[in-house]
Amino acid sequence: MKLFRTTLLAFLLSLLGAAAPASAQTLLFRAAVVHTIANGDIADGEVLVKAGKIMLIGRGLPAKDAQIIELKGQHLYPGLIAPNTSLGLVEIGAVRATEDTTEIGTFTPDVQSWIAVNPDSELIPVARANGITHAHVVPSGGRVPGQSGLTALAGWGVEGIVAKRAVAMHLDWPDMSLDTRPKEQFSDSSKWKSPDDQAKDRRKRLKEIDDFFDEASAYAKARAAAGKDFKQHPAWEAMLPVVRGELPLIVHAEELRQIKAALHWSTNRNQRIIIAGGRDAALVADTLAKTKTSVIFEHVFTLPPRDSDAHIVQFRAVAQLHKAGVKVAFGLGLGSWGASGLRNLPYSAAQSAAYGLPEIEALKAITLHPAQILGVADRLGSIEQGKEASFIATDGNILDIRSNVKRMWIAGRETSLESRHTRLYEKYKNRPKPN
Repeated sequence: MKLFRTTLLAFLLSLLGAAAPASAQTLLFRAAVVHTIANGDIADGEVLVKAGKIMLIGRGLPAKDAQIIELKGQHLYPGLIAPNTSLGLVEIGAVRATEDTTEIGTFTPDVQSWIAVNPDSELIPVARANGITHAHVVPSGGRVPGQSGLTALAGWGVEGIVAKRAVAMHLDWPDMSLDTRPKEQFSDSSKWKSPDDQAKDRRKRLKEIDDFFDEASAYAKARAAAGKDFKQHPAWEAMLPVVRGELPLIVHAEELRQIKAALHWSTNRNQRIIIAGGRDAALVADTLAKTKTSVIFEHVFTLPPRDSDAHIVQFRAVAQLHKAGVKVAFGLGLGSWGASGLRNLPYSAAQSAAYGLPEIEALKAITLHPAQILGVADRLGSIEQGKEASFIATDGNILDIRSNVKRMWIAGRETSLESRHTRLYEKYKNRPKPN
């Protein structure tokens, strides 16, 4: 038995010893072009990485004791960051047992999305295969559904994939529209409400939001005054960083009146917000810029919202926001559709670039801008000294649909690009041909 324990201990120590050099490994990346995002492009550039951190960027860097990674003819980009997604919380939209996106209740600020992420989701490697290294996972349901976290798309278990806990609190802004159809046009006349009654319901929902935030502020004051003997409440404890301005509030708003109302509310309360969704954000671009409100825009490929809109209205929206001075990141929205289609994130940026958004701004909107909006720009979003070595190597411009992601590193460790798609491709590629 003693021999078994000794042998087992030696085996475990050998595993730890084998893992240690990998984490402290020195790597020298050589690429045809290094796209730093923050400081321009470097042709025939090099990036020196040690222990998962970027040490030097340039040309002719010292290669002593470094493992050289030759990326001949390839482009090196920072890993793409997908904000506002349900990736890892949903697998198959038609199978309820595979969804863990919502909690019961209207106000549940203590919910933490990252705890529920399934690191073995088949959708994660699919997203990873097109360059996404990090995803901002968001809870849904209710008026205040909880807190979101940032996950790396590689790692062992929940503890291994969480890049940042408590990125933001979320608020689903109430619908501000009024249905003016006459009662006769309703298939179920019992659901008809007069415009006055609808407006009354809308005011009630807005008052509930105000009351909730007022109570959160009152709790914060009472807690500060009471000291150690104060009886804590989990939901109100979760609101403390929001009340203190330490944690941003992401407001999910699409329609023009929703966005205007949310901006007015945030200004009156001196509350820092970020607009997510933002279908009509370009219509209030100047106000968003004036209030320094960032936008996670999710509607590049959705239909024009009004019959009077041009068919390219959403293609041009981000260029208009950028021109006004609004910081924008691209997202694909919550739910199973957004999670399964997350691999298409670069093409939202590409389409906007084709309709007036400068290419560098399109690249920033899937790398540096989401990192800044989510509070991780000191670690991610660009290839700069001191940041995490999360890279992708492509055989062309990442905004070109013909380009392919060839290799990926997350925090200095190379990550497989195999997915269910590639496995099925290999399987059916070798299918026996009929005689």
